[in-house]
Amino acid sequence: MILPIVAYGDPVLKKKAKDITPEYPKFDTLLENMYETMYNAYGVGLAAPQIGLPIRLFLVDTSPFAEDDVFTEEEQKELKAFKRTFINAKIVEEKGDEWAFNEGCLSIPDVREDVFRKPNITVEYLDENFKAHKESFDGLIARVIQHEYDHIEGILFTDKLSSLKKRLIKGKLSNISKGKINIDYRMRFPAQKKKR
Repeated sequence: MILPIVAYGDPVLKKKAKDITPEYPKFDTLLENMYETMYNAYGVGLAAPQIGLPIRLFLVDTSPFAEDDVFTEEEQKELKAFKRTFINAKIVEEKGDEWAFNEGCLSIPDVREDVFRKPNITVEYLDENFKAHKESFDGLIARVIQHEYDHIEGILFTDKLSSLKKRLIKGKLSNISKGKINIDYRMRFPAQKKKR
């Protein structure tokens, strides 16, 4: 089932999410719905807060980037094959020189800005079977993980922008929170919630 994606301005996007256990109700269905929702919106990542749930769960599938010819053949192969579920993730290390990449977010449609992040990360997480892993990632995969990880920490990519950039996009963000935007996937806007 395709779920509505929560738009910028909803308080759930600013909450630090809580850990979950294997007893989480209807977990398999939730996971299935989140993947379906992400693919329907042509996303490469989706975090539970983006569907209104303040839990430490996010998905990453970088295969759409594999079509981009700015990457080497080896990088394209790696991006095409990378699909992962992260539960209760914790980034334990970030290293290297920060680099800029133009990021966007399904909760903030039509806004793209350069964000600086470190290129190498180490993450402890549980997979969809609640099996523990500790892995290191780099490059674009690390960046997508960092972006989604920020969601479960209550941080949006727009929080990482300079105050000047924030002022320049203020009107766009306001329109998104009011639902004044054309998008081709289901969204839930903060203004809609208040009317009920």
